[in-house]
Amino acid sequence: MISKKLIGAWAFFDIFLMAAGVLSLTLSIVWRQPNLLLNLTFSSVDLTAGSVLGITLLATFVLSLLVIIQRGTLGLKILNWVLLANGIIILVIGTYIWVFTLHERNNYHAVFGQQSNETKILIQDMLKCCGYFNAADEVAFGGTTCPNQAAATALNNFCVTPITKFTDMTLNNVFSTVDGFMAIVIGLFLANMCVIKKRQEFERFEKIDSKRGGHSFI
Repeated sequence: MISKKLIGAWAFFDIFLMAAGVLSLTLSIVWRQPNLLLNLTFSSVDLTAGSVLGITLLATFVLSLLVIIQRGTLGLKILNWVLLANGIIILVIGTYIWVFTLHERNNYHAVFGQQSNETKILIQDMLKCCGYFNAADEVAFGGTTCPNQAAATALNNFCVTPITKFTDMTLNNVFSTVDGFMAIVIGLFLANMCVIKKRQEFERFEKIDSKRGGHSFI
């Protein structure tokens, strides 16, 4: 029979897999709400990827509950292939975030430039800055901070630093969280492999017992 410690380890990683799915899906929904800096940090494509990841992890959790209560190892083997697919998805998302942060200042220059003038003015007023790299770069005149070019030049405070300070902190937190998801998937994969091995041993002993006329092999 499978030991309680092994089942406990399996359940531990499985519960954390569910928590990872809930966290990913929840944040992807919450971060769609109006928020100047979060809306600047994450595009709708980014948040959709987070939703897909969350749904995938939750679906894998449901599958794990279905296969662990069944006899045999086929379902558990299928689960491991699904966990492998989960790992690939997490790796792709994590790599994308990491690569994006390598050129963060330039990447968010493009993002900032795509915003409407109304949004730029709100961001400039919030961060007390004018323009992105300089007072003439992607600046939008209006509001209280940058009403005109003279005020923008006199302020001499550009948006690149406060924007990337926020986005860098946020993306690093997301990357660390996604990295943690990978640890959960790997942990469940290894625990599942151990469960498969124990079940295979049990099935082998059952076959030997049946050949001996039902007498216990041990």
